[in-house]
Amino acid sequence: MPIIHENKILRIEAEKSEIPWLIIFTQKPYKEMSHVPLEVRQEIYALLDKIEREMLAYYKPEKINICSFGNYLPIVHWHIMARFKEDSFFPESMWGIKQREGNLSLPSYEFFCKSLVKKL
Repeated sequence: MPIIHENKILRIEAEKSEIPWLIIFTQKPYKEMSHVPLEVRQEIYALLDKIEREMLAYYKPEKINICSFGNYLPIVHWHIMARFKEDSFFPESMWGIKQREGNLSLPSYEFFCKSLVKKL
């Protein structure tokens, strides 16, 4: 996954997918959110808010999914996904059962990522 932004605390990676999908990782390998220092948690929450608002404005999706699992990769990370009724899995999660062949015609993901980084 390409890194689109990073600092000493966090990094944002772009997931390859049919939908706009970003992942925020902590640079240090915290296992649980309760292990993350308050200032880092605040930065994570601020980024989640900013990315959600930017995805809503740019893509106008049906829904934004924000989730944190960490079962396979046991470090703190957050997925932010713009979801559409026409995507392959909607209303299932992107890890769920495929519902159809997706038929999306979305604005440029590369442009979105570059624009987002300028606003961070």
